[in-house]
Amino acid sequence: MRSILLAAALMSAAPVLAAPITYPATATGTEVEARHGISVPDPWRWLEEDVRTDARVADWVTAQNKVTDAYLATLPKRDAIRQRLTELFNYERFGVPRVKGGTSFFTRNSGLQNQSVLYVQQAGGEARVLIDPNPWARDGATALAEWEPSPDGRLLAYAVQDGGTDWRTIKVRDVTTGQDLPDVIDWSKFGRVAWKKDGSGFYYSRFPETTGPKYLAISLNQKVFFHKLGTPQAADQLIFETPEHPKRGHFAQVTDDGRWLIIITSEGTDDRYEVRIADIAKGEAPRALVTGLEHDWSLAGSAGDTLYFRTSKAAPKGRIVAMNALTAAITEVVAEGPATLTGASLVGTRLVAETLEDAKSVVRLYERDGKPVGIVPLPGIGTAGGFESSDDGVTHFAFASFATPGSIWRYDANSNTATVVRAAKVAFKPEGYAVSQIFYTSKDGTRVPMFVAHRKDLDLTKSHPALLYAYGGFNISQTPQFSVSRLVWMEMGGVFALANIRGGGEYGKAWHDGGRLLKKQNVFDDFIAAGEALVKQGLTTPQQLAIQGGSNGGLLVGAVTNQRPDLFAAALPAVGVMDMLRYANWTAGRYWVDDYGDVTKPEYFRYNLGYSPYHNIKGGTAYPAVLVTTADTDDRVVPGHSFKYTAALQAAKAGDKPHLIRIETRAGHGSGKPTDKIIAEAADLWAFAGYWTGLTK
Repeated sequence: MRSILLAAALMSAAPVLAAPITYPATATGTEVEARHGISVPDPWRWLEEDVRTDARVADWVTAQNKVTDAYLATLPKRDAIRQRLTELFNYERFGVPRVKGGTSFFTRNSGLQNQSVLYVQQAGGEARVLIDPNPWARDGATALAEWEPSPDGRLLAYAVQDGGTDWRTIKVRDVTTGQDLPDVIDWSKFGRVAWKKDGSGFYYSRFPETTGPKYLAISLNQKVFFHKLGTPQAADQLIFETPEHPKRGHFAQVTDDGRWLIIITSEGTDDRYEVRIADIAKGEAPRALVTGLEHDWSLAGSAGDTLYFRTSKAAPKGRIVAMNALTAAITEVVAEGPATLTGASLVGTRLVAETLEDAKSVVRLYERDGKPVGIVPLPGIGTAGGFESSDDGVTHFAFASFATPGSIWRYDANSNTATVVRAAKVAFKPEGYAVSQIFYTSKDGTRVPMFVAHRKDLDLTKSHPALLYAYGGFNISQTPQFSVSRLVWMEMGGVFALANIRGGGEYGKAWHDGGRLLKKQNVFDDFIAAGEALVKQGLTTPQQLAIQGGSNGGLLVGAVTNQRPDLFAAALPAVGVMDMLRYANWTAGRYWVDDYGDVTKPEYFRYNLGYSPYHNIKGGTAYPAVLVTTADTDDRVVPGHSFKYTAALQAAKAGDKPHLIRIETRAGHGSGKPTDKIIAEAADLWAFAGYWTGLTK
């Protein structure tokens, strides 16, 4: 009853908003991006500078936030939305546990804690706090990032992430005493820790120290080192590097038996790897096992001289193979099937294969020789993940769906049984929501799936405000996930839709290839067709349709807003890649050439110029209401992208609706963001999109 009353209150009449917005004045320059005989004006290039060191950019950020904050404060029901988000976020939630040496390590958030807390628990004992990052920073923006227990469970290597940055500081904690050892590792990102079996130290990846601003440094010359506990980082042993190929990155893994060091090498964002191996006990230097950067090679586990990999070689949707560690001879274990293989792990003596069937999880179990055992029992239609390899045949996984909060399950591969360990309890009734999957046709005839979720009592004979989300890139699949913020949107009476557009990995390599490089327009066509399908089915109208996407999805929202401003009432591009001519100039941008193309080549420069959000804003055209979101310290997609796009949009006089930017402080690309900032941002987004779609009017 409470949620129904709240929804009614949220949909009550709205007050008249204030007078038209006066945007801050933004200076223009004369810079151009000149390549391949083409000169493209870039008048707001000065907004690329670091907000922490450039006073002009800092002043611009302050002025924009002042205008945006004043506008958001006028929106009806903003406080009520924030209150409901706070109520629903206040539930106990857990991460998938890892068990090492009989000790279980898992994260827990009591509800409104800004950062989740890491606990340890031994069999039959009580759980206790090992690391609580919440006191690390007054604003809650310093987070516990990656962590890895030693094989015997006595030590924990953990990474500290400050203010949302991709950079990490690695430390080591004694699990028994709860005290940190003196070991500290700096200059690490985009890597992982791999312990030596005896716990004497670990392998890790790092970049060289830079002389310029760390925030904007391009990621080059990543190397693998071994750190021996009790020694300074300066004494760490260099294990592997490729100075002749500075764009290549490397990370280390150690097989569960501790015998083999595996080094995986990549160059961009594609799942195209080289594999090197070394017998740790023999002190071998890494030797090539797979070369060429042509296919996916993801380690699933090992047994003696046999390594199990998930690979895309001769299998665009993936297969599992066994490889001899001494000869590199390959034997197929699980052949490619109609479903997309997204993960594989050796759990005891059996192989667990995670697949996607029309973007929904189906997990299968096989003997080590490839003989099918059966389907892993899942609690419903949704997304399952985890299934870490183990020696004893027991592992854990998480399961969630749009209206099903995440639950943690213990899985026994020996008997193929799953038992719920922890189930979240949220202040709403999941049975009150409906989730369906529809298929629609894109511009070129491609059949595309889309999930649609809403309250069951919604009158579907009428149109409703709707929120359409997609990503469409980097082989990343969008699957059913639980989100408090999306639930609040649906609780208020809105429809939520998730389109599985091309560029993702839902249907394997062909689906990814169909939406990148010189086929990127297919991504935008698929998303536009999704909006048209929602309208055609009578679920919404262009006056009620909002779109949302982040990072590559922010690029998506920016591009389709330029191409079809008439189809949407509101647009929410978050931390988007908006300048498609200069994206490779900063931090991680150079990795993205796999999806976006190398603009030093004329065909990609011209193609990207044709859809780049920053360069294709249509002045004098009525645009949807736009609320751009970014963070002043995002060092993945630097905020200059969003700054320049917003400046161009405001200068274009693209209609009477507001075109604003919300700039978070001490936050990055999203990882490690405190709960209170997540709630505050979601309240602003829903108040904004809700007003312009009629949800809160």
